[in-house]
This record gives sequence, structure tokens and C-alpha cells, in this order.
Amino acid sequence: MIEYNYLLNDIIFSKISNIVSLKLFLFIIIAFLISFFIDIIFGELPTRIHPVVIIGSLISFFKDVFIKFKSRMSGMLVVLGVFIVSSVILYVIYMICSLNAVLWLIVFSIILSSTFSIKMLLSTAVDVKDALDDSIDKAREMVSYLVSRNTDELTESFIVSAVIESLTENITDSYVAPVFYYFIFALIILKYPMNDCLYYLLLIPVFYRISNTMDAMLGYKTDELIKIGFVPAKIDDILNYIPSRISGLCVVLSAYLLRFDGRNAYRIMMRDARNCPSPNSGYTMATTAGALNIQLVKKETYILGDDNKTITSDDIQKAVDLSKLTIILFTIIIILLYSLLYVIL
Repeated sequence: MIEYNYLLNDIIFSKISNIVSLKLFLFIIIAFLISFFIDIIFGELPTRIHPVVIIGSLISFFKDVFIKFKSRMSGMLVVLGVFIVSSVILYVIYMICSLNAVLWLIVFSIILSSTFSIKMLLSTAVDVKDALDDSIDKAREMVSYLVSRNTDELTESFIVSAVIESLTENITDSYVAPVFYYFIFALIILKYPMNDCLYYLLLIPVFYRISNTMDAMLGYKTDELIKIGFVPAKIDDILNYIPSRISGLCVVLSAYLLRFDGRNAYRIMMRDARNCPSPNSGYTMATTAGALNIQLVKKETYILGDDNKTITSDDIQKAVDLSKLTIILFTIIIILLYSLLYVIL
């Protein structure tokens, strides 16, 4: 009788555990899909409540506090300060909103949507193309917000190159990397459940966005930032190492599906991806150059692809189409892999 009771308890516990696991699995998928469509339909959150704007303010505050140390340790202190404060803010939001399941799902999805940026990424490139077709001076001004180089005298071909470079480089930063880490940690918490797991699940892509924003604000080799920006830049390089290569392969696959030059996309990726100062950005830029049979040039920095034809504003639209399909393919692949591993595990 005792053995029967133990067996019955094990069966009941197993069923409860499976139900909890399934609910968690569904929450992870549903929250992601909601966040995906929030970004696709509405784009960025209002500036006053956008988490990245708040993160930027924290970075500026800690930069001003620690930059006086003039050492690489100052960058580490900025990282720790921003991470700790952001974690506390997110935990307070979690404690308040998790009291209601529906409210938490909505807030979770909204915050998650702020860790990537699909609509802005694609629409910005299209806007520059439209401006270029109307006025090269207007296009130069718009490009100046996308790249760090001087745009005052850029010719049409260099404007197009800059737009495609910015667009394709940010496929990794603006979408693939935060989603990649979201689903990686989702698998971990499904396999090894923990208290407040949904808080930590959201914290992971938020941490990635913090790292990426710090690199964007501090990761420059100027006299002012070369010390304090060293650690943030290295963390960003490490976090983007795998996602950038996944992105590059997705671009190759997308090139084949769109009947661009998929074989050349892979060839140029393998040949030119390391031409960039960044160890990661070239994997999507070079692949796109190969897929479109164009050459992307940043003067005195890198040359990607072969000069097979004159680059025109029409290539921006092709790069946008390629980026769209890359994002869609990656989304489908990561969800299918996550679901398959959930069943296996």
C-alpha cells in the first residue's frame, strides 16, 4: 500500500510538473510573438518610457562618475553600475506586474519588444532611399544619423553603401542577438526551473541591449573614450560572436530564396567578413555585398565584395528585402528549434 501511494504521488507530481512546463513553454512563445508584432506594427515605444532611452541616461550618468579614473576599470564599473540599477528597476516592475498574469504578459511583451528594432531598422533604409531619389543633400543629412563618418560630400554610391552597411550590420544587433539569447535562456529555465524564472528570462535580452547600447555610446577609440569604452566594446564583441555568424548564414539562405547570388554571398562572407575592424559586423555586410554582387566601401576602413556593377539606390530596396527575409527565416528557425528541443528535453 505504501509503495502504491509513492507511485501515485510520483505520477501526480510528474503530471503537475508537465503542466507547469507546458504553460511556461507557451508563455515564452506567446510573449515573444506578441513582442514581435508590437514592434512590426507600432515600432519604437515613446521616448519618455523607452527602456533604451532610460538605459542611455544611466550609461551617461555612470560614465560621468567613473571616466575620471582614466583606466579600463572605469568601463567595468560603468557596466556593473548600469546592470545593477537596471536589474533593480526591472525587478520592481516584475514584482508589481506579476500579481496579475494578463498584465505581466502584456508588460513582459512590451519590454521584450524594446530589446529589438525591426520596423525602424527597415523603414530607415527605405526613407533614405526615398530621400536619395528626391535630393542627395537630404539623403546626406539622413545618413549622418546612421553612420559615424562625414557625410557632407558623399556621392550617391557611397550613400547607398553606407545605408546598406548600417542596415545589414544591425540585423544582428537589432534583432538576431537579443532573440537568440532569449530562446537560449528559455531552454535553460525549461530544463532547470528556478524561482522568478520569467524575470531572469526578460533580464537576459535586456542585458544584451544594455551591452549593445554601452558599446554604441562608449566603444570608440577617441582620447576621451578609449579607456572607459574598452570593456563595453569587448563584452559586445563576445555577445555578438555567435549571433553574427548565424545572421550571415541566414542571409546566405535568404539570398538563395530571393534568387540573388547565394553562392557568391557565402564566398564573399568567408573572404571579406574579417576585413572590418569589428570581428562581427562583416558577417552580414559582406554576405549582402556578395548576394547583390556589389561592393560596399568605407573609405580607409574596409572594402567588402567585388566591384562587379555600379551600386544604385535600387540596391537599398534589394538589401531591405534580403534583411526582411533574413529576419523571418531566423524567427521561424529559432522557434522550430526551441519547440523541437522542448519536446526532446
